[in-house]
Amino acid sequence: MGRDAVAVVVGARLATRANDTEYPFRQDSDFWYLTGFDHPDAIAVLRTDGGPPFTLFVQAREKEAEIWTGYRPGVEGAKADFGADEAFPVSELADEIPKCLAKAKRVYHQLGRDAKLDALVVGALDSMRRRSRQGVVAAPGILDPRELVHELRLFKSEDELARMRRAAAITAEAHREAARLARDGVFEYELEAVLDYTYRRRGGWGPAYGTIVAGGANATVLHYVRNDARLRAGDLVLVDSGCELEGYASDVTRTYPVGGRYSAPCRAVYEVVLEAQRAALALCRPGATLPEIHRATVRTLVEGMVSLGLLHGTVDDLVAKEAHRAYYMHNTSHWLGLDVHDAGSYTKGDDARPLEPGMVFTVEPGLYVAKDDANAPESLRGIGVRIEDDVVVTADGCENLNTAIPKRIDEVEAWIAG
Repeated sequence: MGRDAVAVVVGARLATRANDTEYPFRQDSDFWYLTGFDHPDAIAVLRTDGGPPFTLFVQAREKEAEIWTGYRPGVEGAKADFGADEAFPVSELADEIPKCLAKAKRVYHQLGRDAKLDALVVGALDSMRRRSRQGVVAAPGILDPRELVHELRLFKSEDELARMRRAAAITAEAHREAARLARDGVFEYELEAVLDYTYRRRGGWGPAYGTIVAGGANATVLHYVRNDARLRAGDLVLVDSGCELEGYASDVTRTYPVGGRYSAPCRAVYEVVLEAQRAALALCRPGATLPEIHRATVRTLVEGMVSLGLLHGTVDDLVAKEAHRAYYMHNTSHWLGLDVHDAGSYTKGDDARPLEPGMVFTVEPGLYVAKDDANAPESLRGIGVRIEDDVVVTADGCENLNTAIPKRIDEVEAWIAG
């Protein structure tokens, strides 16, 4: 933020599901990153203008409310347990926000999140401007803090990476339980249930995003989430699921054989995707870019699509025409962290952003052949495969967080059988 700056940051509120029932609370990721405060309706003020560096506005302790909804840290807990230099009840915002902004030369606040807070911040600055004849100097405008915060979030500390490694370890255990359950006649939601159970049993918060368990042709739907069909022997089941641990996400996809053995057509498609992921992972190092990794993935996939009879022509021509998009529609990578599609810019100026140590991202090639694709060989119709790992950029290469979950066909089959 620089010197003489103040940031006013709003946390998440409880979201109503229906009538007087709320969804489980999850703190806003930026607020969690900056404060570690995991209770609703909080506001933080961060200052470099000589005032208290970290102030929290929180729900006050209230006996009756806590009987219904649980413990509140209150003002004293905000200081003792969360390190706030000062803390106030949220009811005192109107009195305190003008004081917080009085010396600021720059004000950071994300407008549009909280109308009442927006009005307080804007009103305080307007009031200062009206007193300019008395020598009062107000910040010239309101800056959005997200670019600064998201740049910080893009580079993970060792403490953050430790959480992500632990989330990955729990995810590996959960995937193994799900893969072993993938048998003829089992419902997709039964695999989802064992994934969720294992995440929580091992200390995670639950799934980091909506779990995908897609058997057979359901795997050709990229964001299939119904998870209500029966698995059939000889099919594949695509499992896209990761644990959330202390706010940090794991994001892993494996495509398992129902019954423990890959059929010949499924094996052929799977090997193409696995080879594409190998090509992508080989490029994951400082200085590379995500578009470069994606291009290598696409080229390897196109070579495989030609060998499978899905595409016809030269690889160069097919890549130039983006013919792969008939069977591979998404990008290969996205940032990963507190959000499964994490914060951070993908560009630096007008160019793709070079990878640097501490960045974490996914590598997730796939190949999806719709069951009604008349242009595809009949034996391949209805087969969908995706293989996804989470990668940390290191000083001289990368660390794959998901090596505990096998990918080679012989290793997957042995893992399930063992």
